[in-house]
Amino acid sequence: MSAYDVAGSCPQAQQNPWPLQRILFLLAGTVTLTGVILGALVNQWFLVLSALAGVNQLLMVGVGWCPMSVILSRLGVGQPCVETAGGPKLP
Repeated sequence: MSAYDVAGSCPQAQQNPWPLQRILFLLAGTVTLTGVILGALVNQWFLVLSALAGVNQLLMVGVGWCPMSVILSRLGVGQPCVETAGGPKLP
């Protein structure tokens, strides 16, 4: 009997249930909103943050990766579980 059979799901999925793309959208939205708010209230140069987030999203769509996806992948964030003997594989 494996640990997967006892727990009923992947241990890594319990620690971090969000896939990498969802985390990237969360970060991009946060940076965009922060840049717009700071650009309106503090200095218009903070709008560059929103532009950089947009460029990263276009890079992700066009090429399939962006700098943040590489960083998060190397940190092991949002990775699906590896299928082992009888264990589940997450999408």
